Amino acid sequence: MYSSVIQFIRETFQSPEAFIPLHAPYFGGNEKKYLIDTIDSTFVSSVGEYVNRFEEMMAEITGAKYAIATTNGTVALQLALIVAGVKHDEEVITQSLTFVATANAITHANAIPVFVDVDKDTMGMSPAALETFLKEYAEIKDGKAYNRTTGRRIAACVPMHTFGFPCRIDEIAAICERYNIALVEDAAESLGSYYKGKHTGNFGVVAAFSFNGNKTVTCGGGGAIITNDEAIAKHAKHLSTTAKIPHPYEFVHDEVGYNYRMPNLNAAVACAQLEQLDKILTNKRELADIYNTYFKDTNIQFVREIESGKANYWLNTIVLNNSAEREIFLKATNDGKVMTRPIWKLMNKLPMYAHCQCGPLDNAQWLEDRVVNIPSSYRP
Repeated sequence: MYSSVIQFIRETFQSPEAFIPLHAPYFGGNEKKYLIDTIDSTFVSSVGEYVNRFEEMMAEITGAKYAIATTNGTVALQLALIVAGVKHDEEVITQSLTFVATANAITHANAIPVFVDVDKDTMGMSPAALETFLKEYAEIKDGKAYNRTTGRRIAACVPMHTFGFPCRIDEIAAICERYNIALVEDAAESLGSYYKGKHTGNFGVVAAFSFNGNKTVTCGGGGAIITNDEAIAKHAKHLSTTAKIPHPYEFVHDEVGYNYRMPNLNAAVACAQLEQLDKILTNKRELADIYNTYFKDTNIQFVREIESGKANYWLNTIVLNNSAEREIFLKATNDGKVMTRPIWKLMNKLPMYAHCQCGPLDNAQWLEDRVVNIPSSYRP
């Protein structure tokens, strides 16, 4: 069963026998050149030309005013929450269907995750679920939203653009504005994705991106914060640099900071990758179109972007009919050396988050039972 799907994927990647990974990095540009340049410069740590260039490129690509380089996407989200005003023991609403880094970053910021449902078509946070939760549990006191059952302030909301598919972020932004809740976008997977013509990450106060080894473009690790608020940008960069007050030789730090700055070595690779972003996105959209055409003639649903969204198709995604079919598909493909993987287990099912408050999670559970990612690498 599913042998025809395996054969089609092998033909698509022109790989009749070898192992086909889920998402391999593509290094087809100036990566080696820039790395050698960085080594020759001796500026290999968090100070260097390529760190500055990376931040400039990220701001230009996303259309944001400011970008701050970080060591990875998880710490980018943690810092984003802190500079957005999230304090100790406050609550942050996010989606239950997400990668664990989203919930971990909230916890690292000393806040408490609260989980709401997603939409089936975007796999991202459902505005309706968010609105329903806030109507039932939130109350406004002194201009701030509080959870009437816990007494804690609801400080922020973190929707995630799942697999690069934009969620209905404008509706979420409007809800957050009404409740005076900071909107912090987890855009880790959505570099090159747009919603209603605007790049993801520009709908809230601040956003976080990831450049992990399996992302659309990578520098091995790495992350970035973007914002259009100058004060937030300066604070994020300050905190990421151990909160050191600039001085030619004195070491004075004015708050608890973090050593979260991206090394120049990683930034060199990131710059070379970003130079190829348009080429990579075009290649990945072509692959998505090939998959879409194939799966139209099967009983498997291939996930496309919603009408107002433009996805980067970081990971191509299919929906099986039920959990039993999903398990058969996963075993058949992986046994056939074609790497596929299920979507994540819901956050509220993990032991460290089982105590967290949740709204109804019907759509998230439906997707957890059915969604699978299939090979999505750049095809030379």
